[in-house]
Amino acid sequence: MKADNSCKVIVGMSGGVDSSIAALMLQRAGYTVEALFMRNWEENERQGPCHADIDRKDAVAVCGKLGITFHARSFAAAYWDQVFTNFLDEYRHGRTPNPDVLCNREIKFATFLDAAKSLGADKIATGHYARITQRGNSYQLARAADPAKDQTYFLHSLSQIQLASTFFPLGDLKKTQVRSMARAAALPTHAKKDSTGICFIGKRDFRHFLAQYIPARPGEIHTPDGRCIGTHQGVMYYTLGQRAGLGIGGLAGTNDQPWYVVGKDIASRVLVVAQGHDNHWLVSHRLRTDAPHWIAGQAPARQFHCAAKTRHRQIDQRCQVQCRDDHLDIHFERPQRAVTPGQSVVLYDGEVCLGGAVITATDAAYGDPASFI
Repeated sequence: MKADNSCKVIVGMSGGVDSSIAALMLQRAGYTVEALFMRNWEENERQGPCHADIDRKDAVAVCGKLGITFHARSFAAAYWDQVFTNFLDEYRHGRTPNPDVLCNREIKFATFLDAAKSLGADKIATGHYARITQRGNSYQLARAADPAKDQTYFLHSLSQIQLASTFFPLGDLKKTQVRSMARAAALPTHAKKDSTGICFIGKRDFRHFLAQYIPARPGEIHTPDGRCIGTHQGVMYYTLGQRAGLGIGGLAGTNDQPWYVVGKDIASRVLVVAQGHDNHWLVSHRLRTDAPHWIAGQAPARQFHCAAKTRHRQIDQRCQVQCRDDHLDIHFERPQRAVTPGQSVVLYDGEVCLGGAVITATDAAYGDPASFI
Protein backbone atom coordinates (compact mmCIF):
# COMPACT_ATOMS: atom_id res chain seq x y z
CA MET A 1 0.00 0.00 0.00
CA LYS A 2 1.59 3.26 -1.14
CA ALA A 3 2.04 5.86 1.58
CA ASP A 4 0.52 9.31 1.12
CA ASN A 5 0.38 11.39 4.28
CA SER A 6 -1.50 14.15 2.43
CA CYS A 7 -4.40 11.73 1.90
CA LYS A 8 -6.95 11.64 4.72
CA VAL A 9 -8.69 8.28 5.05
CA ILE A 10 -11.68 7.71 7.30
CA VAL A 11 -12.14 4.08 8.24
CA GLY A 12 -15.57 2.60 8.87
CA MET A 13 -14.75 1.37 12.37
CA SER A 14 -17.22 -1.34 13.34
CA GLY A 15 -15.65 -2.44 16.61
CA GLY A 16 -14.41 -5.69 15.05
CA VAL A 17 -10.94 -6.99 14.32
CA ASP A 18 -11.13 -6.46 10.54
CA SER A 19 -11.79 -2.73 10.62
CA SER A 20 -9.22 -2.40 13.43
CA ILE A 21 -6.50 -3.87 11.22
CA ALA A 22 -7.65 -1.81 8.23
CA ALA A 23 -7.02 1.31 10.30
CA LEU A 24 -3.66 0.00 11.57
CA MET A 25 -2.43 -0.85 8.06
CA LEU A 26 -3.36 2.55 6.68
CA GLN A 27 -1.72 4.30 9.62
CA ARG A 28 1.48 2.31 9.14
CA ALA A 29 1.44 3.12 5.44
CA GLY A 30 1.59 6.82 6.27
CA TYR A 31 -1.96 7.94 5.63
CA THR A 32 -3.73 10.41 7.88
CA VAL A 33 -6.31 8.10 9.46
CA GLU A 34 -9.48 8.79 11.39
CA ALA A 35 -12.39 6.51 12.28
CA LEU A 36 -16.15 6.80 11.93
CA PHE A 37 -18.48 4.46 13.79
CA MET A 38 -21.85 3.87 12.10
CA ARG A 39 -24.99 3.17 14.09
CA ASN A 40 -27.44 1.77 11.56
CA TRP A 41 -30.08 0.41 13.91
CA GLU A 42 -31.79 2.02 16.89
CA GLU A 43 -32.68 -0.45 19.62
CA ASN A 44 -35.76 -0.20 21.79
CA GLU A 45 -37.72 -2.55 23.97
CA ARG A 46 -39.80 -3.77 21.02
CA GLN A 47 -36.84 -4.56 18.81
CA GLY A 48 -34.45 -5.89 21.42
CA PRO A 49 -30.65 -5.41 21.69
CA CYS A 50 -28.31 -5.14 18.71
CA HIS A 51 -25.11 -4.77 20.77
CA ALA A 52 -24.17 -1.48 19.09
CA ASP A 53 -23.05 -0.01 22.42
CA ILE A 54 -20.54 -2.84 22.93
CA ASP A 55 -19.21 -2.39 19.39
CA ARG A 56 -18.89 1.36 19.89
CA LYS A 57 -16.87 0.86 23.08
CA ASP A 58 -14.55 -1.54 21.27
CA ALA A 59 -14.14 0.93 18.40
CA VAL A 60 -13.30 3.72 20.84
CA ALA A 61 -10.74 1.46 22.55
CA VAL A 62 -9.03 0.65 19.24
CA CYS A 63 -8.87 4.33 18.31
CA GLY A 64 -7.36 5.09 21.69
CA LYS A 65 -4.74 2.40 21.18
CA LEU A 66 -3.85 3.69 17.70
CA GLY A 67 -4.10 7.36 18.67
CA ILE A 68 -6.58 8.26 15.95
CA THR A 69 -9.63 10.52 16.04
CA PHE A 70 -12.96 8.84 16.66
CA HIS A 71 -16.24 10.05 15.12
CA ALA A 72 -19.72 8.55 15.40
CA ARG A 73 -22.88 9.07 13.37
CA SER A 74 -26.34 7.54 13.36
CA PHE A 75 -27.56 6.44 9.95
CA ALA A 76 -30.56 4.62 11.39
CA ALA A 77 -33.15 6.73 9.55
CA ALA A 78 -31.44 6.19 6.20
CA TYR A 79 -31.05 2.47 6.94
CA TRP A 80 -34.74 2.16 7.76
CA ASP A 81 -35.83 3.97 4.59
CA GLN A 82 -33.33 2.51 2.14
CA VAL A 83 -32.66 -1.00 3.48
CA PHE A 84 -35.10 -2.24 6.11
CA THR A 85 -38.26 -1.11 4.30
CA ASN A 86 -37.12 -3.05 1.23
CA PHE A 87 -36.33 -6.05 3.46
CA LEU A 88 -39.90 -6.12 4.77
CA ASP A 89 -41.47 -5.57 1.34
CA GLU A 90 -39.54 -8.49 -0.11
CA TYR A 91 -40.70 -10.82 2.66
CA ARG A 92 -44.29 -9.65 2.22
CA HIS A 93 -44.07 -10.73 -1.42
CA GLY A 94 -42.68 -14.15 -0.53
CA ARG A 95 -39.07 -13.50 -1.54
CA THR A 96 -35.92 -13.88 0.57
CA PRO A 97 -33.87 -10.66 0.43
CA ASN A 98 -30.23 -10.07 1.23
CA PRO A 99 -30.05 -6.75 3.11
CA ASP A 100 -26.23 -6.75 3.21
CA VAL A 101 -26.05 -6.03 -0.54
CA LEU A 102 -28.37 -3.04 -0.25
CA CYS A 103 -26.69 -1.83 2.93
CA ASN A 104 -23.31 -1.73 1.19
CA ARG A 105 -24.64 0.21 -1.79
CA GLU A 106 -26.90 2.64 0.05
CA ILE A 107 -25.34 3.05 3.50
CA LYS A 108 -21.71 1.96 3.87
CA PHE A 109 -20.57 3.31 0.50
CA ALA A 110 -23.06 6.16 0.05
CA THR A 111 -24.41 7.67 3.27
CA PHE A 112 -21.18 6.83 5.10
CA LEU A 113 -19.07 8.10 2.20
CA ASP A 114 -20.92 11.44 2.23
CA ALA A 115 -20.45 11.74 6.00
CA ALA A 116 -16.74 10.96 5.71
CA LYS A 117 -16.27 13.59 3.01
CA SER A 118 -18.04 16.14 5.20
CA LEU A 119 -15.30 15.39 7.76
CA GLY A 120 -12.62 16.11 5.17
CA ALA A 121 -11.87 12.60 3.96
CA ASP A 122 -10.21 12.04 0.61
CA LYS A 123 -10.96 8.32 0.79
CA ILE A 124 -12.82 5.84 2.96
CA ALA A 125 -11.76 2.35 3.97
CA THR A 126 -13.50 -0.66 5.45
CA GLY A 127 -12.53 -4.11 6.72
CA HIS A 128 -14.13 -5.93 3.79
CA TYR A 129 -12.21 -8.77 2.17
CA ALA A 130 -11.99 -7.66 -1.47
CA ARG A 131 -9.55 -5.91 -3.78
CA ILE A 132 -9.84 -2.86 -6.01
CA THR A 133 -7.72 -2.76 -9.15
CA GLN A 134 -7.53 -0.16 -11.88
CA ARG A 135 -7.37 -0.62 -15.64
CA GLY A 136 -6.94 2.73 -17.35
CA ASN A 137 -9.66 4.99 -16.02
CA SER A 138 -11.85 2.08 -14.92
CA TYR A 139 -11.93 0.51 -11.46
CA GLN A 140 -12.47 -3.21 -10.97
CA LEU A 141 -13.69 -5.15 -7.97
CA ALA A 142 -11.56 -8.29 -7.57
CA ARG A 143 -11.80 -11.28 -5.25
CA ALA A 144 -9.86 -11.29 -1.99
CA ALA A 145 -6.74 -13.39 -1.52
CA ASP A 146 -8.59 -15.43 1.12
CA PRO A 147 -11.37 -17.25 -0.77
CA ALA A 148 -13.03 -18.29 2.49
CA LYS A 149 -13.49 -14.63 3.46
CA ASP A 150 -14.05 -13.04 0.04
CA GLN A 151 -16.95 -10.55 0.22
CA THR A 152 -17.29 -9.45 -3.39
CA TYR A 153 -20.70 -11.17 -3.51
CA PHE A 154 -22.01 -8.51 -1.10
CA LEU A 155 -20.16 -5.67 -2.84
CA HIS A 156 -21.21 -6.35 -6.44
CA SER A 157 -23.55 -3.35 -6.65
CA LEU A 158 -20.87 -0.71 -6.01
CA SER A 159 -20.29 1.97 -8.64
CA GLN A 160 -17.15 3.37 -10.23
CA ILE A 161 -17.39 6.46 -8.03
CA GLN A 162 -17.70 4.35 -4.88
CA LEU A 163 -14.74 2.13 -5.80
CA ALA A 164 -12.60 5.15 -6.72
CA SER A 165 -13.22 6.56 -3.23
CA THR A 166 -12.44 3.37 -1.30
CA PHE A 167 -9.58 1.31 0.11
CA PHE A 168 -9.90 -2.36 1.07
CA PRO A 169 -6.64 -2.86 3.04
CA LEU A 170 -7.40 -6.51 3.88
CA GLY A 171 -7.80 -7.67 0.29
CA ASP A 172 -4.41 -9.39 0.14
CA LEU A 173 -4.54 -10.93 3.63
CA LYS A 174 -5.73 -14.19 5.09
CA LYS A 175 -7.95 -14.01 8.15
CA THR A 176 -5.26 -15.77 10.19
CA GLN A 177 -2.85 -12.97 9.29
CA VAL A 178 -5.36 -10.35 10.41
CA ARG A 179 -5.77 -12.06 13.80
CA SER A 180 -2.01 -12.39 14.18
CA MET A 181 -1.44 -8.70 13.39
CA ALA A 182 -4.10 -7.69 15.90
CA ARG A 183 -2.50 -9.79 18.64
CA ALA A 184 0.96 -8.45 17.86
CA ALA A 185 -0.35 -4.87 18.06
CA ALA A 186 -2.22 -5.68 21.30
CA LEU A 187 -5.48 -4.42 19.86
CA PRO A 188 -8.44 -5.04 22.18
CA THR A 189 -10.42 -6.63 19.33
CA HIS A 190 -7.83 -9.29 18.45
CA ALA A 191 -9.89 -12.19 19.82
CA LYS A 192 -13.37 -10.78 19.20
CA LYS A 193 -15.64 -13.18 17.34
CA ASP A 194 -16.78 -12.26 13.84
CA SER A 195 -20.34 -11.04 13.55
CA THR A 196 -22.67 -13.35 11.64
CA GLY A 197 -26.20 -13.16 10.32
CA ILE A 198 -28.30 -10.07 9.77
CA CYS A 199 -27.13 -7.27 12.08
CA PHE A 200 -30.55 -6.00 13.15
CA ILE A 201 -31.73 -9.51 14.06
CA GLY A 202 -28.58 -10.76 15.75
CA LYS A 203 -29.20 -13.85 17.91
CA ARG A 204 -32.95 -13.28 18.18
CA ASP A 205 -35.48 -15.76 16.83
CA PHE A 206 -36.11 -14.78 13.21
CA ARG A 207 -39.81 -15.59 13.21
CA HIS A 208 -40.44 -13.62 16.37
CA PHE A 209 -38.53 -10.65 15.00
CA LEU A 210 -40.31 -10.64 11.64
CA ALA A 211 -43.73 -11.05 13.30
CA GLN A 212 -43.21 -7.65 14.97
CA TYR A 213 -43.47 -6.03 11.52
CA ILE A 214 -45.41 -8.51 9.37
CA PRO A 215 -48.42 -10.14 11.08
CA ALA A 216 -48.47 -13.92 10.99
CA ARG A 217 -50.79 -15.41 8.37
CA PRO A 218 -51.25 -19.10 9.14
CA GLY A 219 -51.95 -21.51 6.31
CA GLU A 220 -51.61 -25.06 5.10
CA ILE A 221 -48.55 -27.09 4.14
CA HIS A 222 -49.06 -29.02 0.91
CA THR A 223 -47.14 -31.57 -1.10
CA PRO A 224 -46.63 -30.69 -4.79
CA ASP A 225 -49.65 -32.84 -5.71
CA GLY A 226 -51.89 -30.73 -3.46
CA ARG A 227 -52.19 -32.98 -0.39
CA CYS A 228 -52.43 -31.07 2.90
CA ILE A 229 -49.98 -32.51 5.46
CA GLY A 230 -49.77 -29.78 8.08
CA THR A 231 -50.05 -26.11 8.96
CA HIS A 232 -47.66 -23.17 9.31
CA GLN A 233 -47.70 -19.69 10.88
CA GLY A 234 -46.73 -17.75 7.76
CA VAL A 235 -45.07 -18.53 4.43
CA MET A 236 -42.84 -15.46 4.81
CA TYR A 237 -40.95 -17.26 7.59
CA TYR A 238 -39.58 -19.90 5.20
CA THR A 239 -37.15 -19.94 2.31
CA LEU A 240 -36.62 -22.38 -0.54
CA GLY A 241 -34.59 -25.42 0.45
CA GLN A 242 -35.30 -24.93 4.16
CA ARG A 243 -35.56 -28.09 6.22
CA ALA A 244 -35.70 -26.95 9.85
CA GLY A 245 -38.83 -25.79 11.59
CA LEU A 246 -41.44 -27.44 9.37
CA GLY A 247 -42.95 -29.52 12.17
CA ILE A 248 -43.89 -32.41 9.89
CA GLY A 249 -43.90 -35.72 11.67
CA GLY A 250 -44.16 -39.24 10.32
CA LEU A 251 -46.87 -39.49 7.67
CA ALA A 252 -48.56 -42.59 6.33
CA GLY A 253 -47.50 -43.45 2.81
CA THR A 254 -44.21 -41.51 2.96
CA ASN A 255 -40.62 -42.61 3.51
CA ASP A 256 -38.29 -41.34 6.23
CA GLN A 257 -36.51 -38.72 4.10
CA PRO A 258 -36.62 -35.16 5.47
CA TRP A 259 -38.99 -32.55 4.04
CA TYR A 260 -37.81 -29.35 2.31
CA VAL A 261 -39.59 -26.17 1.25
CA VAL A 262 -39.94 -26.17 -2.55
CA GLY A 263 -42.52 -23.43 -3.12
CA LYS A 264 -44.62 -20.65 -1.57
CA ASP A 265 -48.05 -19.42 -2.66
CA ILE A 266 -48.52 -16.05 -0.99
CA ALA A 267 -52.08 -15.46 -2.20
CA SER A 268 -53.44 -18.75 -0.85
CA ARG A 269 -50.98 -18.88 2.09
CA VAL A 270 -49.81 -22.35 1.06
CA LEU A 271 -46.31 -23.63 1.81
CA VAL A 272 -45.24 -26.42 -0.55
CA VAL A 273 -42.82 -29.12 0.62
CA ALA A 274 -41.27 -32.26 -0.85
CA GLN A 275 -39.06 -35.03 0.47
CA GLY A 276 -35.37 -35.51 -0.22
CA HIS A 277 -32.44 -33.09 -0.31
CA ASP A 278 -32.04 -33.47 -4.07
CA ASN A 279 -35.70 -33.66 -5.07
CA HIS A 280 -36.39 -32.36 -8.58
CA TRP A 281 -38.80 -29.69 -7.34
CA LEU A 282 -35.83 -27.64 -6.13
CA VAL A 283 -33.63 -28.03 -9.20
CA SER A 284 -33.32 -25.36 -11.89
CA HIS A 285 -31.15 -24.73 -14.94
CA ARG A 286 -32.22 -21.16 -15.68
CA LEU A 287 -33.04 -18.01 -13.80
CA ARG A 288 -34.30 -14.54 -14.57
CA THR A 289 -33.35 -11.33 -12.78
CA ASP A 290 -34.43 -7.74 -12.42
CA ALA A 291 -32.31 -4.93 -13.94
CA PRO A 292 -28.60 -5.75 -13.47
CA HIS A 293 -25.83 -3.59 -12.08
CA TRP A 294 -22.50 -3.61 -13.96
CA ILE A 295 -19.46 -2.41 -12.04
CA ALA A 296 -17.82 -1.21 -15.28
CA GLY A 297 -20.95 0.74 -16.14
CA GLN A 298 -22.06 -1.57 -18.93
CA ALA A 299 -22.36 -5.27 -19.77
CA PRO A 300 -19.34 -7.07 -21.31
CA ALA A 301 -21.57 -8.06 -24.25
CA ARG A 302 -25.21 -8.79 -25.05
CA GLN A 303 -24.45 -12.48 -24.62
CA PHE A 304 -21.44 -14.02 -22.91
CA HIS A 305 -20.20 -16.90 -20.75
CA CYS A 306 -18.89 -16.42 -17.22
CA ALA A 307 -19.02 -17.81 -13.68
CA ALA A 308 -21.86 -17.08 -11.28
CA LYS A 309 -22.82 -17.45 -7.63
CA THR A 310 -26.42 -17.51 -6.43
CA ARG A 311 -25.32 -17.45 -2.79
CA HIS A 312 -22.27 -16.19 -0.97
CA ARG A 313 -20.30 -19.38 -0.29
CA GLN A 314 -21.23 -21.21 -3.47
CA ILE A 315 -18.50 -22.59 -5.72
CA ASP A 316 -18.37 -20.84 -9.10
CA GLN A 317 -20.98 -22.11 -11.55
CA ARG A 318 -20.44 -21.78 -15.30
CA CYS A 319 -23.28 -20.12 -17.15
CA GLN A 320 -24.38 -18.22 -20.24
CA VAL A 321 -25.76 -14.73 -19.73
CA GLN A 322 -28.25 -13.13 -22.10
CA CYS A 323 -28.73 -9.40 -21.52
CA ARG A 324 -32.26 -8.18 -22.17
CA ASP A 325 -33.49 -4.59 -22.05
CA ASP A 326 -34.44 -4.68 -18.35
CA HIS A 327 -33.28 -8.04 -17.02
CA LEU A 328 -30.91 -10.98 -17.45
CA ASP A 329 -31.66 -14.54 -18.55
CA ILE A 330 -29.00 -16.92 -17.21
CA HIS A 331 -28.61 -20.56 -18.26
CA PHE A 332 -26.34 -22.76 -16.14
CA GLU A 333 -24.22 -25.61 -17.47
CA ARG A 334 -25.08 -27.74 -14.43
CA PRO A 335 -28.35 -28.00 -12.49
CA GLN A 336 -28.67 -25.66 -9.51
CA ARG A 337 -30.38 -26.44 -6.20
CA ALA A 338 -32.68 -24.07 -4.31
CA VAL A 339 -32.00 -20.91 -6.31
CA THR A 340 -34.05 -18.36 -4.37
CA PRO A 341 -35.92 -15.30 -5.68
CA GLY A 342 -34.91 -12.20 -3.74
CA GLN A 343 -31.29 -13.31 -3.45
CA SER A 344 -28.60 -12.00 -5.80
CA VAL A 345 -26.83 -13.74 -8.64
CA VAL A 346 -23.30 -12.33 -8.92
CA LEU A 347 -21.17 -12.73 -12.05
CA TYR A 348 -17.40 -13.18 -12.37
CA ASP A 349 -14.76 -13.17 -15.08
CA GLY A 350 -11.92 -14.98 -13.35
CA GLU A 351 -10.94 -12.90 -10.33
CA VAL A 352 -12.96 -9.87 -11.41
CA CYS A 353 -16.53 -9.31 -10.24
CA LEU A 354 -18.60 -8.03 -13.16
CA GLY A 355 -21.76 -7.15 -11.23
CA GLY A 356 -25.04 -8.87 -10.58
CA ALA A 357 -28.79 -8.63 -10.09
CA VAL A 358 -31.64 -9.79 -7.88
CA ILE A 359 -33.18 -13.13 -8.88
CA THR A 360 -36.88 -12.87 -9.76
CA ALA A 361 -37.73 -16.37 -11.09
CA THR A 362 -36.30 -19.79 -11.96
CA ASP A 363 -37.37 -22.72 -14.12
CA ALA A 364 -37.50 -25.08 -11.13
CA ALA A 365 -40.31 -27.63 -11.33
CA TYR A 366 -42.34 -25.69 -8.77
CA GLY A 367 -41.28 -22.34 -10.20
CA ASP A 368 -42.62 -20.89 -13.43
CA PRO A 369 -40.93 -22.78 -16.28
CA ALA A 370 -43.39 -21.33 -18.81
CA SER A 371 -41.98 -17.83 -18.26
CA PHE A 372 -38.69 -18.93 -19.83
CA ILE A 373 -40.18 -20.09 -23.15
